[in-house]
Amino acid sequence: QVQLVESGGGLVQAGDSLRLSCVASGRTGFRYAMGWFRQTPGKEREFVARINWSGQSADYADSVKGRFTISRDNAKNTVYLQMNSLKVEDTAVYYCGGDSVRWAASKIQYDYEIWGQGTQVTVSS
Repeated sequence: QVQLVESGGGLVQAGDSLRLSCVASGRTGFRYAMGWFRQTPGKEREFVARINWSGQSADYADSVKGRFTISRDNAKNTVYLQMNSLKVEDTAVYYCGGDSVRWAASKIQYDYEIWGQGTQVTVSS
C-alpha cells in the first residue's frame, strides 16, 4: 500500500513563495501520474497542476499558470509544487493525488486513487 504525505505549507504574505512536497512511501516504484489539487471550505477540490509519471509532461490550471511549477524526482519518490508570486486567493488546503492507472495525469480528482492528508497554505495581504 502506498501513502502520500504532503509538507511545506505555511503562512506567507502575498508575493512570497512556497515549495510543497509530496512524498510517496510503501510499495511503490512511483509509477504514478501525480496531481496537486486545493480545497477551500465549502468548495469542491480543484485542480492545480498535474505531471505524468515520467515527468515529461505537465499542465496547470489557468489561475496558477506562470506562477506555479510542478516537478518530480522519482529517485526520491517525491513530487514538488513550487509556488511563486502567491496571492490571497491561493489560500487553501493543498493535496497531492496519485493515479497508477493512467500514464497522463488527470484534471479530475475522482481519477486519483490515493491522496495525502493535505497541507495548509495561507496567504495574507
